[in-house]
Amino acid sequence: MKPARPKRTRQRAAVKAPRPALSPDALKAAQEKIGYRFKAPELLERALTHPSAVGTADAVKLSNQRLEFLGDRVLNLLIAERLIARRQTEREGDLAPRLNRLVKKSACAEAMRHLEMQPYLILSESEIASGGRERESALGDACEAIIAAIYEDGGLTAARKFIERAWAPQFEAAPAETKDPKTLLQEWAQGRGHPLPEYVVTGRSGPDHAPVYEVEVRLQPGAARASGPSKRDAEREAAARMLRELTGTE
Repeated sequence: MKPARPKRTRQRAAVKAPRPALSPDALKAAQEKIGYRFKAPELLERALTHPSAVGTADAVKLSNQRLEFLGDRVLNLLIAERLIARRQTEREGDLAPRLNRLVKKSACAEAMRHLEMQPYLILSESEIASGGRERESALGDACEAIIAAIYEDGGLTAARKFIERAWAPQFEAAPAETKDPKTLLQEWAQGRGHPLPEYVVTGRSGPDHAPVYEVEVRLQPGAARASGPSKRDAEREAAARMLRELTGTE
């Protein structure tokens, strides 16, 4: 009698999550909005893919997180290059606040709104329902990711042209006085013999891909609170509110 054959265990094939994608018409329209036609359009789709639209295991591979990281660096380089070329008599201390104003998350979000790119963000249904298409962090992250995608597809020249297009209103509206609110608040305190302002993170909420920081600035004789998508943005807004309270301006 032959020995019974061992039963074979069936291995389930791993189910791959579908790659988020825009329709062909939407992909074409998005490229027209940004003023650049991709040789590899999938780069643009990934740049527009919010982490909420893919599973946690696929976030690194399929979402815009890694492109955002690269795009932030490319943006800083090209804005710094632009400032150096156009403001040849200014010192580093004058250039730094101008750079910060143009590369912060809210500036990136404003660039996306200028190009009317909100409809092309690839988000989960819950993220859409909670207002994700207008959320500053989602728009800002996607903008930085688009810069990286263009850089990878067409190089620095193409990325530079996109920034000139997307940031055009902000470049035109650049004020003569661009000191950071934190700098202005520090100068106010020093001019009156007060201790320097103290910034304290009092809370953090929201998911990892869209955090909200609560910051309190403390300065004799009071304090002011603000929130933002990063500690830096929250500190700036808190400083601006404190300045308005101290100077009685709106």
